[in-house]
Amino acid sequence: MPHIQTARLKIYYEIKGSGDPLLFISGTGSDLRNKPNFMDGPAPSQFETLAYDQRGLGQTEKPDQPYTMADYADDAAALLDELNWPSANVIGVSFGGMVAQELALRHSSRVKRLVLACTSPGGAGGASYPLHDVQDMDPVERAQFMIPISDTRRDAKWAAANPKEYEFFVEFASTDAFAGEPGRSMGARRQLEARKHHDTWDRLADITCPTLICGGNYDGIALPATQEKLATRIPGAKLAMFDGGHLFMIQDRTAIPAMLDFLNADKS
Repeated sequence: MPHIQTARLKIYYEIKGSGDPLLFISGTGSDLRNKPNFMDGPAPSQFETLAYDQRGLGQTEKPDQPYTMADYADDAAALLDELNWPSANVIGVSFGGMVAQELALRHSSRVKRLVLACTSPGGAGGASYPLHDVQDMDPVERAQFMIPISDTRRDAKWAAANPKEYEFFVEFASTDAFAGEPGRSMGARRQLEARKHHDTWDRLADITCPTLICGGNYDGIALPATQEKLATRIPGAKLAMFDGGHLFMIQDRTAIPAMLDFLNADKS
């Protein structure tokens, strides 16, 4: 799949499927080389689905300069420009949900229908767990620390009763096959710096597109209460909670179909 030079930076992207356009905006540290990912799920069977590596991540350019949430949103809009997509349905997950909020606020005409998953508005509405506080931990230590936060059911008692599953999660969360690449650690750090300052709370009433808020009932990163606040702040937004933690989209098989049904609502 190709890179594309926008007016802002060189972006790696993938397009798969056919139908109405769908832009997927991924979470913290995401890299399309890690498989399986959203593009391997059901979305491309219903939508022309676009995913990309965000600035500082994966195979996209990694400028060594401060990043802002506005930068990430404007990158997404620039990518749509280069691909001649006047507008698209948008799914933003975790950090990607923060970017999607900014996209809907800064480029409202580009977003047809919006799904915000396991994310937060920041400010008075509540922030997601401060990942910048744990970024300098040893990778294994960080994974062990984050497991019971990512899914509050996976506490010490659960870990003792499920040692093989626990070790799998630790290894999965602590392994980065691309860790030695130039600029990778810098780009990841820049992303967390931007995430730290995310705050759309006072502007959320300006989001006018149909919006679905989704979350996991056991998510300690993007709290269920925060999803409820988002849903009450965005005019007309719907709320759907699922059986899982921060990874509820792969834990609850009804989650992604529910998101796609919402995006398809205009067709019914």
